[in-house]
Amino acid sequence: MRRRHTYIIAEAGVNHNGSLDLAKKMVEVAADAGADAVKFQTFKAETLVTAAAPKARYQNAVTSEKESQFDMLKRLELDLEAHKQLLSKCQQMGIDFLSTPFDLESVELLQNLGLKTFKIPSGEITNLPLLRKIGSLKKKIILSTGMTDLQEINFALDVLSKFGTSLSDITVLHCNTEYPTPLEDANLRAIQTIKKAFPGVFVGYSDHTLGVETSIAAVALGAEVIEKHFTLDRQMTGPDHRASLEPKELTLFVRSIRNIEKALGNGIKKPSRSEFNNISKIRKSIVASRIIHEGETLTEHNLTIKRPGTGISPYKFYEIIGKRASKNYMPDDLIEEP
Repeated sequence: MRRRHTYIIAEAGVNHNGSLDLAKKMVEVAADAGADAVKFQTFKAETLVTAAAPKARYQNAVTSEKESQFDMLKRLELDLEAHKQLLSKCQQMGIDFLSTPFDLESVELLQNLGLKTFKIPSGEITNLPLLRKIGSLKKKIILSTGMTDLQEINFALDVLSKFGTSLSDITVLHCNTEYPTPLEDANLRAIQTIKKAFPGVFVGYSDHTLGVETSIAAVALGAEVIEKHFTLDRQMTGPDHRASLEPKELTLFVRSIRNIEKALGNGIKKPSRSEFNNISKIRKSIVASRIIHEGETLTEHNLTIKRPGTGISPYKFYEIIGKRASKNYMPDDLIEEP
């Protein structure tokens, strides 16, 4: 059963650049745009990367090559007090607070804050201790699947379910972990592949392409959760700003998805409420094509089909042929049942 409301996650990630004030501003932007949730990242650089870990190609492209991945992440951390203030800010703004934990300590931090939904990022889908821990919490889970295949997704789902989380509480996000993702690598049809392979879960899309088109198409293909990075300014320094939406674009993004939700409808093929008025104006009826006298035989030579559709339906044209006129008709008069 498809969710009727697409759950839209505005991914703040680390685009706050380590500033609590910027992070709070991002909460305001996400709420004003109409997103359902704003999501941050919870980690400590010491437990996430080694001191010598290289940066990804996209990270090197937008940050100093002299800065290590460890140093980059260290300046992007949010401490416990920042998490508490952001959670409070979200409650004030009426938007869900989410954050992605990257280690067991971060899971505990978010659990203690009372989070009801845990996001597992693509890079942690093979992290067995993390999967076991989050699965044992029996919370709702959103699982990103960038860089994976169906076998690895199945492995993660198996662990999560064995440790206590029902598949019906899990949403699997199709994802490509390149920032920005080239359109030819978005592979949106994988949404339907995942839905078919794992019928017990919800399916969504974490979008790292530029623009809004792919997320809109993903909703049309059945995505029930959409995640998209946003920033206050794409020109800011940091690893994810360039592949993120700016505030006005985020508002357009949410509005577009809500419009697509309306357009998708319920799938039942029947005249819509807005069409009923037009049926009688646009459909046709059987009318006289010339003067017809009462008792005269109705033929293809004295009948024709014209608008409006308030008379006998053209479906009955050949049923009327051969019968006798019940009255006199002038050209264009609607024929009555003989």
